[in-house]
Amino acid sequence: MPTTQFASEKFINGTFVANAKGFGFVKTDEGQEDLFIGRANTNLAMQNDEVLASIVHAGRDGRGPEGKVEKILSHANQQVVGVFRSGVNRDDLPHPMDPSQFIGTITFSDDKMQEFKYLVDNKGLTPSDRDSVTVTTSVFPTSSNPTVLIGSVTKVIGRSDAPGVDILEIVYSLKIPSVYPDEAAAQAKAIPQSIDLQQALADGRPDFRDQPLITIDGADTKDIDDAVVVWKLPNGNYHLGVHIADVSNYVPEGTPLDQEAYKRGTSVYLTDRVIPMLPTEISNGIASLNPNEDRLAMSCEMEIDLQGRIVSHKIQPSIIRSHARMTYDSINKILAGDSAERAKYADLAEMIEQMGRLHKILAKMRTARGAIEFETNEAEIIVDKKGHPTDVVVRDRGIGERMIESFMLAANETVAQHFDHLHVPFLYRVHEVPEGDKVTNFFEFMRAIGHPIKADPKNLKPKDFQAALEAVAGLPEEMMIQTMMLRATKQAHYSPQPIGHFGIAAKYYTHFTSPIRRYPDLVVHRLIKHYAKFGTGPKATEAVRDKLPQIGVDTSERERRAVDAERATNDMKFAEYMEDHIGETYDGVVNSALKFGLFISLPNTIEGLVHISTMDDDVYQYDETRQALIGRTRHRIFTIGLAVKVQVVNANKETRKIDFKLVNPQAAPITKIRLAAEPERRSFHHDNSHRPGNNFQNSQGGQKKRPQKGAYKSTGKYRLRGGRH
Repeated sequence: MPTTQFASEKFINGTFVANAKGFGFVKTDEGQEDLFIGRANTNLAMQNDEVLASIVHAGRDGRGPEGKVEKILSHANQQVVGVFRSGVNRDDLPHPMDPSQFIGTITFSDDKMQEFKYLVDNKGLTPSDRDSVTVTTSVFPTSSNPTVLIGSVTKVIGRSDAPGVDILEIVYSLKIPSVYPDEAAAQAKAIPQSIDLQQALADGRPDFRDQPLITIDGADTKDIDDAVVVWKLPNGNYHLGVHIADVSNYVPEGTPLDQEAYKRGTSVYLTDRVIPMLPTEISNGIASLNPNEDRLAMSCEMEIDLQGRIVSHKIQPSIIRSHARMTYDSINKILAGDSAERAKYADLAEMIEQMGRLHKILAKMRTARGAIEFETNEAEIIVDKKGHPTDVVVRDRGIGERMIESFMLAANETVAQHFDHLHVPFLYRVHEVPEGDKVTNFFEFMRAIGHPIKADPKNLKPKDFQAALEAVAGLPEEMMIQTMMLRATKQAHYSPQPIGHFGIAAKYYTHFTSPIRRYPDLVVHRLIKHYAKFGTGPKATEAVRDKLPQIGVDTSERERRAVDAERATNDMKFAEYMEDHIGETYDGVVNSALKFGLFISLPNTIEGLVHISTMDDDVYQYDETRQALIGRTRHRIFTIGLAVKVQVVNANKETRKIDFKLVNPQAAPITKIRLAAEPERRSFHHDNSHRPGNNFQNSQGGQKKRPQKGAYKSTGKYRLRGGRH
């Protein structure tokens, strides 16, 4: 591993990431390697505290840099969620505190909080024993009481074992707003549930109600935010109309409803529920493009040639009417030639086939310019009425889903390019070119396994990654390389800087297509109207310029919060599901090889750990370059992408962890690689609290999930509608 050089400044600002063993790391936003903080140098910092750290030792000889927390800038655990236990022991109280001041303690499932004693004082609510609660912290650890926190109960979430409370605990722990303030709720209820057609026509909106627009969504979707239409033009080109719900008409900027939507930033989809950005009066009501209902829309009409190029376009508010509420299943059947489904939609079938042809043109165009197509499975968790998972299956993503994604991508790119060419302040969806240690390590990894990338890691282009994937297509290591490539990329986010989108090889990109569930899209719609009304001169641009940077920061942060909530919920439900399957055997694939063991992914996307202590057929040594575990005596090698068979030995819903054991280690391939004796290393570099991440997939927006006849489903990734980008 290359030595990381930090900036010359003496101090570094960052976020402290705690480890259950007492040490931690300081993570920065500057692309630098994490700064290791030993137990003696944490200065009482806790998980996610913002800290000021100094560098004690620079990184060298494969070891990362080491530092010391000098000051805690802000405490992250000002509000925590846990289970209340009534009563306190005098021995647990710091001297000279009086036991009568306290009513109980809080227990946490997070192992990073296990070492702390959280005392509940008598200044707040008095919950019942085993209630899940939120607590506001008033006293943090001190040098005299380094493991004690004190706080007051501010909310009782519910009985900890009651159905649905487990997910609510995650919602509250991540501070996701879930109840609308009275003023915002009243504002939503006051909105008429039908449009003022005469006023809309008087405002000059073009009337597209005669066009055969259709909506295409999952069968249980209720908040329908886009409708599409396609026809062939006389010159051989295609007309593509993407018509998006005009949410900005119902959520004026600065109103209570707008302020609450901004706090939420996005709708959050969690297994058996959705926490919507906007109340149902808007999301499922007047803004939803329900069939045979007049609706206000923001329309992006495009003329696309046979090479997939947008040769002309028009962006404007409009009036529309959906002619049919189609599902992905119906679209896929029609495109597959199903005669019964085609007869059912006889008046639309020909247009749908034209849509399929246009999608192929657009997909071919994106591939030609270098767009990287990562194929990852999506988990669908099915639970019963009590919220207990009964099955985990993989969602099939057919042509219909890909087709709609193509159309949304085209609209998002067109809108972004339009306003970039006007040289006006705008909000973009950006994805920077990968750089730094992650890219260097990925190139070294590819070279080590025999697939060197013929490119400059300091001047990457999307086609470089695309070519690497094409070179290994169909090979056993294909999934392994795709996984490593994903980890080398950065995270997409919102910004007023039009720097483009690396993952889809787009010079211009924004989020325009989902204002019902993403606040940035609502901002984009407002900007479109703003420039249409006030022009693009200095006065008009200055009115919005200063707002956009902070909007980009805040909405990106809230997007990450939503993704964290989804992942935490899925991990919990996966573990709960596997609690019913302990002892069973599954086929799996090595998802990550680390010093402490192997993470294994099952076909249904559930992931668990094979700890190295259970790999007792040999003594295994970690090869960091190849990211593999290699046996010293029998020389079996376990690398990412290797097919294995595992047995479930433990699963714990509370800790959200699953433990596997290899059933057939003897089936692993034998390697000729002979590693030198392992040098003494600090064990903190590869602690089992780590979970592999996927930066490119961290963007949000996607398949909308709703209750369906007593069983609930959830998708494990935000993907559709261009949202995964």
